[in-house]
Amino acid sequence: MRSPHSSSLALACAALLLLAGCGSGEEGGGATSPNARPAPASSPQIASAADPVASEFPQPEGRTLQQLADTLEPGPEVGLASSVYTPGINRLAFGLIDAENKFVYGRTAVYVARKPTAKASGPFPAPADSLEVRTAFRSQTSNSTPGELKAIYHAEVDLPQPGRWFILTVTRLGGRLYGATADVRVSARSDIPGVGDPAPKVETPTLASVGNDVSKIDTRTPPSEMHREDLRDVLGRKPVALLFATPALCQSRVCGPVADIGAQLQAAYGDKVEFIHNEVYVDNDPRKGLRPQLTAFGLRTEPWLFTIDADGRVAARLEGAFGIEEYREAVEAAIRGADASGAAGS
Repeated sequence: MRSPHSSSLALACAALLLLAGCGSGEEGGGATSPNARPAPASSPQIASAADPVASEFPQPEGRTLQQLADTLEPGPEVGLASSVYTPGINRLAFGLIDAENKFVYGRTAVYVARKPTAKASGPFPAPADSLEVRTAFRSQTSNSTPGELKAIYHAEVDLPQPGRWFILTVTRLGGRLYGATADVRVSARSDIPGVGDPAPKVETPTLASVGNDVSKIDTRTPPSEMHREDLRDVLGRKPVALLFATPALCQSRVCGPVADIGAQLQAAYGDKVEFIHNEVYVDNDPRKGLRPQLTAFGLRTEPWLFTIDADGRVAARLEGAFGIEEYREAVEAAIRGADASGAAGS
């Protein structure tokens, strides 16, 4: 298929990462609190990219993925931000990166097929979800340069069979349609808990367990306040938002922003949901391997978010980069309960 090759979102983010200013928490009030929403979009392009609809994109009308791609201009490259896919509806998260390694935002949809010459399915709208938090919650371990990742695209796509699947993104920029391609591997199964599964009952470190030395369990600067409770003590008793992320050591360079989002949403929902942040590496040293909590959840990448309802079941899960709207929806799914969460997460 003609169009730019897909690239690593981790490499793109790493090239653009610099430090931001630090902040402090504020009191919130659930979904009605300003803390439950992203900061005002920093550009009209991001604001416009937040609400694409299927009707504004080409309908496949029996065409193959290659035939659709041939009608488009070559566009930005796709940087995938999710990697775990199993048969069924999956969350596909990605960024779009231009030739100058800058992130691109436009109204976007996704098409999929088993191979380029197979009939395409779609369009699946892919809204851009903001990673921009309010100033009070921005950390030094986040990013704030003009070229930073400010929003992440995500689409719910149907990948019904294991194997290799081909992806075509279509983005509307300046009244023209641009295409980019990628491919993903769908595994027959995954050991990672999915929506409706019981969450593993594991201990997570707290301030008390490390003698109040927060540097042992949090690489964020400043540290978050998501270390008050042990997951084992609250699982099955109240909703939980469990974030696996290492802001200072993140390979994907998005752990800082998602930890900032967690801090902001904790200010909005902290009276209803227990927010827990678990670092990724033993002793915060990548050479020592993953912490046992990640192993218990079957994880090999970061960051991950699991929200868990009051019955101890996964209400939503998000891998890789995720913005404040997806994070908020996952938190609210845990409040409602896993049975009401539907297809939240993947």
